[in-house]
This record gives sequence, structure tokens and C-alpha cells, in this order.
Amino acid sequence: MAEEIITGLDIGSSTIRVVVGQVVPDETGKPQLHITGAVSVPSEGVHKGTVSSMEDAVSSVSKALERAERMTGVAVNGAWVSIAGHNIFVQESHGVVGIARADTDIREEDVERVIEAARTVATPSNFEILHVIPKSFTVDGQHGIKDPVGMSGIRLEVDAVIIQTLSSQIKNLTKTIYRTGLDIDDLVFTPLATAEAVLTQRQKELGVCVIDIGASSTSMVVFEEGDILHTAVLPVGGDHLTNDIAIGLRTSLEVAEKVKREFGNAVPDDVDRKAQFSLADFGSTEDEMIKVRFVSEIIEARIEELFENIDDELRKVDRSGMLPVGVVLTGATMHLPGVADVSKRVLRLPSTIGKPIGVTSVIDEVQDSAYATAVGLTLWGFAIRGAHGGKFNLLNIKGVNQVADQLRKWMKSLIP
Repeated sequence: MAEEIITGLDIGSSTIRVVVGQVVPDETGKPQLHITGAVSVPSEGVHKGTVSSMEDAVSSVSKALERAERMTGVAVNGAWVSIAGHNIFVQESHGVVGIARADTDIREEDVERVIEAARTVATPSNFEILHVIPKSFTVDGQHGIKDPVGMSGIRLEVDAVIIQTLSSQIKNLTKTIYRTGLDIDDLVFTPLATAEAVLTQRQKELGVCVIDIGASSTSMVVFEEGDILHTAVLPVGGDHLTNDIAIGLRTSLEVAEKVKREFGNAVPDDVDRKAQFSLADFGSTEDEMIKVRFVSEIIEARIEELFENIDDELRKVDRSGMLPVGVVLTGATMHLPGVADVSKRVLRLPSTIGKPIGVTSVIDEVQDSAYATAVGLTLWGFAIRGAHGGKFNLLNIKGVNQVADQLRKWMKSLIP
């Protein structure tokens, strides 16, 4: 039973979410992922995606795991864990190897060698590689090959994306998780996990941007022709909306958060001009009347700024207003009405709220965009284990898993 359980652990700055999936056969006998548990607890000891207090973080993660085990009735021994933050560094790399055999047939070990060649980039001494993801292969000058195994050629090249982060960030995160008694199956860059949950392969082929608005940061990843075109992490999130409201209303963060949840709307024109509320109703010591539209204008200004920054990132890869599928939005901030409307206006692209696909469940929370990353982590683990038919085929190449194996060995050495 334990081998059939796949767990995703999404450690955010405001909330820790755990999703437990079980591999079961579908009507045709093919394996599929069925979500049996989804829980969330407030996150303590995590700031801007990195561990700021190990004791508090261990307590929060332990509480989430305990709840998940109670909900599912299954012991959670290992998990696929999200990692984000502003220290993520992405670069392109190129690897080349020769095929010296007489039959010149390309084998899996040749693919492993060329990916290893791409991996040997100049990495700063305080950074560790998280992922090496092949974009495309070239065989004897023929470009755009997705899987070269079985082809004939004497020169094999690969264009890959290298995702790396600070060694200290990995150490602190892994130590925190190991102290809860949980094993780490692998660390996964947050926007990649999110994309795995909310995108189809066709959307990745056509061109799409996934935007995950977290509490303290926003991560984005752009796909085109099935490959990662660009990724970035911006230091703006849902907490900044709360801060702006607190400053605008001259009240506490607690009151501002309650006001945001009750009356938050990113489109002021959708709000009744005469609608008002009293701060005292939300626990403030002042009995001041506030117009709901004023709160909406504060939110709109910050959300506009966020999407303008995202548009700047799209300009770096010449995709501003030029993605056929548009953008898919995820994160708890999507609970605010009007965010997708502002995205559509500022980015000049179709904008939809992403919900996890490719899984079955009777749990309503699984359809919440806030759970997209946690569900994506379970799908990532499902794909890596080769349980379904190549939806993420580049991840099933052994050379990619080789990097994960090396990272896991290094993480194991950190176990206290």
C-alpha cells in the first residue's frame, strides 16, 4: 500500500498544504491518481518561501502531516516537496557528445551522457542544481527532436534548462522536513509543479503562462512548443494587498485581512458606489465608515502593478501579448473577484483561473486553485514513476532522474 501512495507537500509563506494521492486503476485498467486527502494549516517559520525559524516550521509541517494521516488513515512516509523563493536561478545550457559505436544507434545511456554534459555548467559554489530539463535534442544537425533514442547519428546535442538555488535554502528546508520524520522523494520548483496540475500538453505546445500568486511572492513559468521558455519569481504576493489595505485604512493587519476577505474585489466598477462598512465590525477600536469601492481601488492598484511586472518578464522573451492560450492563474489570491479581469486588461491575453486536472477525488478542496501546487507535486511524482503515458515525457528520461538522484543523496547526508 505504501508504494501506491504519492504525497505532495507545498510549503508556503502563509499556508502549508498536504495532498495525498493513491495510484488506482481506471475503467480500462490504466493507473490513475486518486486524491484521498487534502489539508492545509497556517504556516509559521517560513518567510518569502524560505525557512526563517526551523522550530516553528517543523511544528507547522508536523501538524499538516498529522492531519493528512488522520484524514486518509494512511501513514505518510515520504513526500514531493515544493521549493520557491527569490534565490532560484535559471539558465540555459548546451551539451554535446559523440556516438562512437559502429551501429551509431542512439541509446538511453547516450541521452544520459549528453544531459550530464549540459549539467556541467559553471555553477556558483553556494548553489545546487535542482532540475536539468531537456528542451530539445539535435542529432547530426537535425534540430527539434524530442526523444532521440533509437535514431542513428554520430553527434548528439541537447538544449536544456538548468534550475538551481542556494545550497543553504535547500539545507534549511530539508533539515526541517527530516526533523518531522518524513523522507523527501524530491524537491520540485514550485511553478513547474503548479503547471503540471493545471495545464494540458496541448496548452504547453501552443504557448501559455502559468502565474501562481502566493502570499509573499508570485512565480511564473512560460511554456511554448512543450518546452520551458522562461520562468521568474517576483517579490509581490497576496500579503502585499493586505499591507496596502492596512496602510490605506490606517488599521491593523488583522483587520485589513478580514476586510480583504469580506469585501475584496480587484475591479472597482463592479462595486456599489454607495456601499460602506464600519471598521468596528472587523475588530477595530475605531468606528470609522469606509467605502467598499475605496478598498477595491487599493487592491486594483497593487494587482495592476503585479501584472505590469509580469508583462515586463514576458517582454524579455518577446511574448508580451503573444501567447495563444494566454495565462492561467493559480493561488489563494484567486479567491478575490476580478483578478482575472485585471490580468486580461493589463497583459492583453486570455486569462483563466486554473484548477487541477488529471486527478480524481471526492474532496472539494482539490478543485481550489490554492491547492494547484500541492496536487501538481503528486502528479509530478506520478509522472516520474512512469505511471502514466508520457504526459511529461522529458521527465521520464533517465538522465533527468540522475540529477534528482544526486540531489537526493546530497540531501540524505543532511539527515541529523
